[in-house]
Amino acid sequence: MFYAFNWFLVFGLLALWSLAAWALHSITAWTVSNAGVLTTAGAGAAEGLRMPDWLAAWVPPEFAPALNSMVSTFAPAMEAVLEWAPTLAGGLSVVVWVIWAIGSVLLIFLGFGVTGLIAALRRRASMLAAPARGHGVAG
Repeated sequence: MFYAFNWFLVFGLLALWSLAAWALHSITAWTVSNAGVLTTAGAGAAEGLRMPDWLAAWVPPEFAPALNSMVSTFAPAMEAVLEWAPTLAGGLSVVVWVIWAIGSVLLIFLGFGVTGLIAALRRRASMLAAPARGHGVAG
C-alpha cells in the first residue's frame, strides 16, 4: 500500500511539474512573440496586446491599466530584448525542457529513494517482530 501511495504521489508531482513547465514555456513564448507590441510605448500600448484566450478568463479587469503603465515603464528595456528575440525564442524551448527533464529525473530518483526507504523500514519491522514472536512459543 505504501509503495502505491509513494508512486501515486511521485507521478502527481511529476504531472504538476510538467504543467508548470508547460505554463512557463507558453507564457514566455507568448511574451517573446508579442515583444513588438510590448515595445510600442504610449497610451494605447496595451490595446495591441492580446492575451491568450485560456488566460483571459483568469485575469481580473483591473489588470489592463496596470499592464499599460508597466509597458510604458519598461519600453526601453523591452526594445533591447526585442533585438535578441529571435535568439531567445530559439533557445527558450531548449532551456525550459532541459530544466523540466532534470526536475523529472530528480522526482523519479526521489520515488526510488522513498521506495527503498519503505522496503528498509518493512525489513526492520519484520526483524523486530520476529524475535518477539519467537519468545512466546513454548517448546
